[in-house]
Amino acid sequence: MTNESAMDKVERFEIELYKTPKDKKSLAKSNVSFSGSPQKHPYDPDKVILVVDPYSSNTFYYEFNKSDITFVEELPNIVNLYGDVFPMVRIWVRKMSVAVRCTPFVVADLRG
Repeated sequence: MTNESAMDKVERFEIELYKTPKDKKSLAKSNVSFSGSPQKHPYDPDKVILVVDPYSSNTFYYEFNKSDITFVEELPNIVNLYGDVFPMVRIWVRKMSVAVRCTPFVVADLRG
């Protein structure tokens, strides 16, 4: 399964509104930023998936609880050669939150 076909199965969604922090320096003290293309979680509405570099052949994704996200910044969209557009964002997640990082790979025996 290619990255594009896997991403086509996940429904896209609009970014929810988050209040702009009064002091962005304090935001960095209590949060960590992650950038990527946001996707709806396939079965849990309280989680969000963030696909890092969606057109790379070596991509991965993060899974965060929505309640752990404190701020979202919109970044420039990515467009592929076929005109498909993926929105990109930077999300700020509370430090010490529990999240998942998933790296898909092809199972193979490299010894021969």
